[in-house]
Amino acid sequence: MAVYFLIPLIAYLLGSIPFGYILVRVFRGEDVRRVGSGNIGATNVARKAPALGVATLMLDAAKGYAAVSIAVALMPTSLTPTGFVAATRQPAEAALQAQQAATQHAYLIAGIAAVFAILGHVFPVWLKFRGGKGVATGVGSFVALAPKAVLVVLVIFVAIVAAFRYISLGSIVATAAFPVFAWLLYRYEASPAVLAAMVVASGLIIAKHHENIRRLLAGTEHRFELKHR
Repeated sequence: MAVYFLIPLIAYLLGSIPFGYILVRVFRGEDVRRVGSGNIGATNVARKAPALGVATLMLDAAKGYAAVSIAVALMPTSLTPTGFVAATRQPAEAALQAQQAATQHAYLIAGIAAVFAILGHVFPVWLKFRGGKGVATGVGSFVALAPKAVLVVLVIFVAIVAAFRYISLGSIVATAAFPVFAWLLYRYEASPAVLAAMVVASGLIIAKHHENIRRLLAGTEHRFELKHR
């Protein structure tokens, strides 16, 4: 059906909105790609203006959340848990199985939307497919998919940054851990296909950290420091 082509397209176009680039261009009259790491994400934007960095973080997360939410809203009613149950005139056990199948289907569509939203941020069509690392957009998408798992990996992120003072390491490990905890905490709704979508989404974000990984291995990665006045 057309909706299955429409959902990835909408998710990609939402994800490809380069909020960091737009904000710096509008409020500072500069190209953020010529600053620091050249990344359009919140961390690099914050190098020019901390307030714009916060705004970029929130907007990038919001577009990931919106992509997943819109995908679920666009699903045909007959393929949602409620629709399956309403259409089922079978014994309770069969109705439960139908509801579980519908829930897994909804999560799979949401997972695909998350993948395409992150793809949009990493490879935005508006900036010749040169985008950010997808962390904030991934967080927004993951919150819509599995909020309890996001809370767990947030704790992991904070613990790693506090212990080693590498934001990139915290981001990589937390992103890698997300599919594991999503599977453990949402096993009722999950299926191998849903897990695969989450692994692909996480893999995209980790792959964009390839330069950070090289620096971490070489011992040259920048450490996070709190500045005291």
